[in-house]
Amino acid sequence: MTTVAVLSGPERRRRWTSAEKGRIVEESLTSEASVVEVARRHDIHPNLLHLWRRQARAGIMAATGQAGAVRAEAVRFAAVAVASNERVSAAPPGMIEIEFASGARLRITGLVDAATASAAIAAVVRSERRR
Repeated sequence: MTTVAVLSGPERRRRWTSAEKGRIVEESLTSEASVVEVARRHDIHPNLLHLWRRQARAGIMAATGQAGAVRAEAVRFAAVAVASNERVSAAPPGMIEIEFASGARLRITGLVDAATASAAIAAVVRSERRR
């Protein structure tokens, strides 16, 4: 049996707040949930959920709900694991080494501003996704 939702009035599209989108995206990122299952629970198309996930990864989430609006001042955080003292090698001062889940490593030495470091990390992440 098929269920049909009848939307009355001139507006045919549903509007999702940024908070609702964020909650749905977080739910889809849990290890036991599949995108299709989460989309079905919230009565949205899986492609829309994939779009929201890409926007969340890129830090694009407009408060007005308009896709494509970018807030340059938005702060984004990455998951970080601190290595135990046994694994830490004697690194020279002013060096950052990042090991990605794929096994790729990014080593930055010397003084580097935050924008340059962010651009380098974004480039490594983009190249890893293409593989």
